[in-house]
Amino acid sequence: MRLTTAQALVRWLIAQRTELADGTEAPLFPAVWAIFGHGNVLGVGRALEEQRDRIPVWRGQNEQGMALAAVGYAKATHRRQVGVVTSSIGPGALNMVTAAGVAHANRLPLLLLPGDTFVSRAPDPVLQQVEHFDDPGSSVNDAFRAVSRYFDRITRPEQLINTLPQVARVLTDPADCGPVVLALPQDVQAESFEFPEALFETVVHRPLRPRPDKTALAAAAELIDEATRPLLVLGGGVRYSGATAEAVRFAEAHGIPITETTAGRTLVPHTHALHAGPLGVTGSASANALAAEADVVIAVGTRLQDFTTASWTVFNPGVRLVTINTARFDAVKHGALAVVGDVKAVLSELDCAPRVATGWTSWAAAERAKWDAHITSLRAPGDGLPTYAQVVGVVNDLSGPDDYVMTASGGLPGELIGGWRGTGESTMDVEYGFSCMGYELAGAWGAAMARPAGVVTTLLGDGSYLMLNAELYSAAFAGHGFVAVVCDNGGYAVIDRLQRGQGGAPYNNMYDDCRTGLDEPPKVDFAAHAAAQGCATFTADTLDDLRGAYAKAREAAATRPAVVVIKTHPSSWTEAGAWWEVGVPEVPVEKARQVRYLRNDA
Repeated sequence: MRLTTAQALVRWLIAQRTELADGTEAPLFPAVWAIFGHGNVLGVGRALEEQRDRIPVWRGQNEQGMALAAVGYAKATHRRQVGVVTSSIGPGALNMVTAAGVAHANRLPLLLLPGDTFVSRAPDPVLQQVEHFDDPGSSVNDAFRAVSRYFDRITRPEQLINTLPQVARVLTDPADCGPVVLALPQDVQAESFEFPEALFETVVHRPLRPRPDKTALAAAAELIDEATRPLLVLGGGVRYSGATAEAVRFAEAHGIPITETTAGRTLVPHTHALHAGPLGVTGSASANALAAEADVVIAVGTRLQDFTTASWTVFNPGVRLVTINTARFDAVKHGALAVVGDVKAVLSELDCAPRVATGWTSWAAAERAKWDAHITSLRAPGDGLPTYAQVVGVVNDLSGPDDYVMTASGGLPGELIGGWRGTGESTMDVEYGFSCMGYELAGAWGAAMARPAGVVTTLLGDGSYLMLNAELYSAAFAGHGFVAVVCDNGGYAVIDRLQRGQGGAPYNNMYDDCRTGLDEPPKVDFAAHAAAQGCATFTADTLDDLRGAYAKAREAAATRPAVVVIKTHPSSWTEAGAWWEVGVPEVPVEKARQVRYLRNDA
């Protein structure tokens, strides 16, 4: 059939289906987010309009926000569905680079369709074109190469025939999953070709479950058999494989304590007898204590990021590491005995019998009980401004097993990772792979679209709110509700804490330490601002106020975003007692100043 490049691409998107975790089928590409400009409105824009009854298109206010919403959607569906975002050329395209980084770091699927300059070059330089003196074939879209799993520039319509299967491969592959970028020159979008009808036949993409190598599996079982103090670390790969039940059964069969990474949080119910708590810098003292004593660590579906490993100081120096991962890149890290394969398949086939020491499991439970008591004490009401732990405690108490909680940056990840008491499986999204400020609101929009059952709640600081809040209006306009709890602590408090904690002077983080030409600079009325964007708004001064405001916000979120604003203490943090490696100057600050002054005098 003769179609334009854009028409063929949209028809192919519609033909792709996916199998969800419950076994039902759904569109692989459930939605497109779009801001139209001269680089895509007449190509992709027209093709989408022709199919408006078959694939919904949502209008955002900022390309980065739209792409982050698509990332939030993918995470909420456990990578089973993929958001698509299209933009014009130039600044619209470049706005999506950060979101591509978020998807890349977190191994999440995302399809970006930025417009591009003319392949013909006849009208060059066109509006929004950046000219490269030494490379006329490149454009700003080449900036995506560093944050793409797969990048292609379509310069002829028929290239789609070979490229689109590769697009589907990357977006659905458990090992290579990540962002795909198809740069679409605006003249090529409108060019036509006789595409084969077979390209548009329905395809159902089901989860791939590669089996492990038998030799590697046997070697892992032999090593685990020698363990007396084994520890199980569950990461996001367990979530995406749908292997929680297998992981819990494996732990229960051998009495192995379970810890979770950031991406693996809420896989295991908080009340499970073997749940030892989350691991790492933002984790729990209980899990970190076990890691320091474990002789064999079984790391399942995790890339072992530095916050999980406390910059590789959390484990016993003599620990033996067994990794189970679909990605060989992650499995072979740090000299681990690598078992490459689908997590669910590997755990089902791993036949081992560790000689767990008497008292190891009970000690783990005792350490977890101490951590629980510590969190309870942090949540207890006190004098002064509410703390992050107290705010999280209120939200946690009023949330149910079908609800979904989110955050991304600042101090709140530590409070959610370390202190949240989960009841529902995989009901948390802490974007701490890229820790992207602004994801909290945009990602919540996508998550609310993907999870109509239950309440999506996102917690964020005033800094993240100010950085990227326009998608509040997008969600309000679209009728997608969620709750945003905005903790106003007067600036970038967590970085101020890092700055001062490593010997630096308070500078440029809290508003009180920022340069201003005013005696009394303005302060933001977050509730009024959110109301102006169509949100229901509530304010709270105390924990009792917050409890009532959050309960009302949950009801209001049935039809639109609801924003709860509360002033919080700027330096209240939950500590897990772990190390984090940062670049501390080798010359002390005061010494460096003295050297400079001496040189000036000389």
